[in-house]
Amino acid sequence: EKTLTINGKKVSFDKEKNLLEVIRKANIELPTFCYHSELSTYGACRLCLVNVEKRGLVPACSTPAENGMVVVTNSKEIRELRKIIVELLLANHDRECTSCHKSEHCQLQTLARRLGIQSVRYKKIVKDTPKDFSTPSLVRDPNKCVLCGDCVRFCEEIQTVGAIDFSFRGSHATVSPSFGKNLSSSECVYCGQCTRVCPTGALTIKSDVTKVWEALGNKNKKVVVAIAPAVRAAIGEAFGIPKETGTEAAGKMVTALKSMGFFKVFDISFTADLTIVEEANEFVERFTKGEKLPQFTSCCPAWIKFTEQYYPDMIKNLSSCMSPQGMFGSLAKEMLPKMYDIKREDLVVVSVMPCTAKKFEATRPELSQDGIPDTDIVLTTQELARMIEESGLSFAQLEQSAFDMPLGFKTGGGVIFGNSGGVAEAVLRNVLSKENSNDTDEFAFIRGEEGIREANLKVGDKDLRLAVVYGLGNARKVIKQIKNKEKEYDLIEVMACPGGCIGGAGQPVYDKLEVRNKRTKCLYENDSVLELHKPQDNPYVKQVYKELLGAIGGEKAHEVLHTHHVNRRRITEKPFLIQAAKDENCVKVNVCFGTGCMLRGSQKLLKAIHEFVESKKIQDKVEVKASFCFEKCSRGPVVSVGTTVIEQATVETVGKAIQAELKNIK
Repeated sequence: EKTLTINGKKVSFDKEKNLLEVIRKANIELPTFCYHSELSTYGACRLCLVNVEKRGLVPACSTPAENGMVVVTNSKEIRELRKIIVELLLANHDRECTSCHKSEHCQLQTLARRLGIQSVRYKKIVKDTPKDFSTPSLVRDPNKCVLCGDCVRFCEEIQTVGAIDFSFRGSHATVSPSFGKNLSSSECVYCGQCTRVCPTGALTIKSDVTKVWEALGNKNKKVVVAIAPAVRAAIGEAFGIPKETGTEAAGKMVTALKSMGFFKVFDISFTADLTIVEEANEFVERFTKGEKLPQFTSCCPAWIKFTEQYYPDMIKNLSSCMSPQGMFGSLAKEMLPKMYDIKREDLVVVSVMPCTAKKFEATRPELSQDGIPDTDIVLTTQELARMIEESGLSFAQLEQSAFDMPLGFKTGGGVIFGNSGGVAEAVLRNVLSKENSNDTDEFAFIRGEEGIREANLKVGDKDLRLAVVYGLGNARKVIKQIKNKEKEYDLIEVMACPGGCIGGAGQPVYDKLEVRNKRTKCLYENDSVLELHKPQDNPYVKQVYKELLGAIGGEKAHEVLHTHHVNRRRITEKPFLIQAAKDENCVKVNVCFGTGCMLRGSQKLLKAIHEFVESKKIQDKVEVKASFCFEKCSRGPVVSVGTTVIEQATVETVGKAIQAELKNIK
């Protein structure tokens, strides 16, 4: 057994990957900004400094634990260093804490209190930068960034999107999208996981609470709301009652929403059932014909945008079904005006989601009719908790109420949608479950914590090859294997967030895996206590088909419940100026920054071209821009020098072309 000494106490260790994790195992909470167990070790903030005998001060996050180590975590010297670090961060920080969305969960605020910082001795030297409100999902405030890099690493390492990164150096260093543009101009998929790992208010969820209150206050509007299955597994955490069951939490949410003035309260799990009926039917048709396989699920809007941006050639493989939120909004606007004798434009549909990308999804023009969106406003679990607090309601003391019918009835198959693997399991319950089976564990073999899971099943005389994936980096791995013919699948479920929707960025902030596991367990327990577990058995789903939609997968069902996806590979922005030339009569260089060229090294090439121009001292004569797109994606990186287009460009070929153009100018 390996042991080390921490503050005079012997502590055993085994598989902990660094000294920080061993110290936390000993119930000592070392402060950090830049450490997350899900991400690579960065070691930037230096708050986790400890004193190791015969070594001096070392960062615990990047120091391996060794047998016999003697460690001190809280000496006078260490405390003073931590105070100085936090004071320096506070000096340039926007300290309007009372109006900050992250106020209750701000790590900087918590550390300032823990370290007893009562004043800041250093002057602010950085000018305020405008906030970025450009997206429907997220808000970026550079004035609250502590440069921990957590958001950068999550976006790059887990999601492989890289929408944000470090720019500039020294006191001018900042985190931003490329070329200083706003988030809406980047390839951000709005998964919002950056807001979860951000320790301050530099990245937050864009709040729509005010819009909902305004709608509720409008006497001419009828406001209905639907709650996603994953919300019930986490809402209790916001009120300090994480052990409450999902069924209890759901009932209390209904009571709270009714008291706020919502006309009707429904359950998105109903349209999760409906999604499975349509998606399973679509899959059986493709599987039987051997067409458009593998079929990818289409419930996660971050995954959909990721596919549209990076793999437009695989859009045909996406299910054409709307997500449960999309189906609910469309169905509600189709059914409820007639049911309650109101105009379609006077019906306001609100959804409560664990997800920030759902806010973006609701703005998609494909999910609207005559300019009126199917889903008017999307709230996250965090925003709903805030509204409950604003209402003065004591959530823990609320009585339970039932969802309104018919869009409030669900089966267990709809509830487990919130877990990674839940959609695939619900599809199997529809396609393969025995006629009279009521076994909730029949397909439990596809459950698990791994980011990529596989299963093979027998369907008649055919093999059904299934994959369950969470995290867009894992999705990229699977797609690469498919394209390289290393793997073959028939059905693939993809969710962008770790663990699925229960780990969505709109949920109460968490940093421990056991919190996510508890939410997952909650939804499976909810499934087990429901009377029905197979989506096709939902009597109200059957009623909707009979009275409104007609045949499963039929013309009316396609009109109301299906959508299409678009190629987002092309960025429509004008070229970005990288290096201006003083002379009007100059060599014009354009480097393609489309996805294909980026993957083939255009970013490194741009830097090399810039360095080449500087080394030759021809900055006055050469203008360099980043452009989109030359439509030669498979032959990138592509660069134009004047009228010459260079495929598979290198700094040498571009340099020769620049010098040739300069001779022509002379």
